[in-house]
Amino acid sequence: MQLRPILSTLRRHKLTASLLVLQAALTCAIVCNVVFMIANRVQRISVPTGIAENELSVIHSAAIEKGENPQARHTADLAVLRGIPGVQSAVAVSYSLPLDQSESSNGICPSKQALDRAMQLNSIEGSGCMEPAVYDGTPGLIATLGLHLVAGRDFRPDEYVSEGKPSVAVVTRALAQHLYPGQQALGQSMYDGDNYIRIVGIVDKFLRPNLRKPGVDDDSMVWPQRPDQSGVLYVMRSVSQDRGRVLQAASAALLKASPGRLIDPKRMQTYTEIRAAYFQRDTTMIGLLIASALGLLFVTALGITGLANFWVQQRTRSIGIRRAIGATRGDILRYFQIENFLIVTGGIGLGMLLAFALNLGLMTHYELPRLPLFYLPIGALTLWLLGQLAVLGPALRAAAVPPVVATRSV
Repeated sequence: MQLRPILSTLRRHKLTASLLVLQAALTCAIVCNVVFMIANRVQRISVPTGIAENELSVIHSAAIEKGENPQARHTADLAVLRGIPGVQSAVAVSYSLPLDQSESSNGICPSKQALDRAMQLNSIEGSGCMEPAVYDGTPGLIATLGLHLVAGRDFRPDEYVSEGKPSVAVVTRALAQHLYPGQQALGQSMYDGDNYIRIVGIVDKFLRPNLRKPGVDDDSMVWPQRPDQSGVLYVMRSVSQDRGRVLQAASAALLKASPGRLIDPKRMQTYTEIRAAYFQRDTTMIGLLIASALGLLFVTALGITGLANFWVQQRTRSIGIRRAIGATRGDILRYFQIENFLIVTGGIGLGMLLAFALNLGLMTHYELPRLPLFYLPIGALTLWLLGQLAVLGPALRAAAVPPVVATRSV
């Protein structure tokens, strides 16, 4: 019943209606892609590491005294750290922790035949070999970090080595599946080009120090090798609220035990701070994307509201005539709501095509994944709701015009 006069009015105002349709289309295309980018960033910064993040704190120490035995110093330091009230356990690691950026990796193949294939291809791609991140540390590393063993066991004391490569390793579930798809990985012997390394345990998750891509971010392995450098990262586990106090006490205790050392204040952190620093750019980008999306929606709402106000002023006489011949306030309100719905729907239809075109450009230049289809109805619902809210004020003012006043207006 309302469509004929609405369509007739829109045909008489083609330029204005077309501009509003184009604005809605651009908003739909941009907002769909921006929301998709925000979701990707949120997914990235929410990735679990597999460790007890809220209970860990780290402190980096480097000896400067010549001739000191690094491993003897580590043993003495760990005894001091474990004596600090609130410290449940402490270990020393050579390199880093998940998301700590300093990564050590090692080429690993499920068999010598797989290594031969990789050498023939001059690449590990398609050979069955992988390049996992490698973690090492003193006894108790798996328990201190809170890694969850899903199969096998932790290392035995006699399996830890001070020089050379260990003969056993604990791998992540993801690495086990990549090396031995459809097989039982526990007990298998991996080959690194020089030695066979037997898998004695599998942990659920242990993220890399540097994220690469979703398919390999969980490819990690732990082997029982004691750090032998003078510089080492001490990891302490305590309850969450004690971490700040533990760090201060650890710094003082280490300097008291051996004044001839350097403690890097930038690497004296809780693990929560390490994670926040790694994802700082992503967090900033999420804020910028949210602000840009809200700003664009606000501008679109202003455009709809402004146009609706203009049309209410232009149609005061026709509104009054409709009221005089029996139209109710609800009829007038629905008129403007349906009109806005038609304009926004036209914009959404064009905007969906533009959204895919924009996503294609982002995929080409920024390696963004393909836009999932379910983002389109989300964008459509958002614009429909925005349009109805934006037009509601002008529509209510139009519906409140008394028939007598409207018919006398010029």
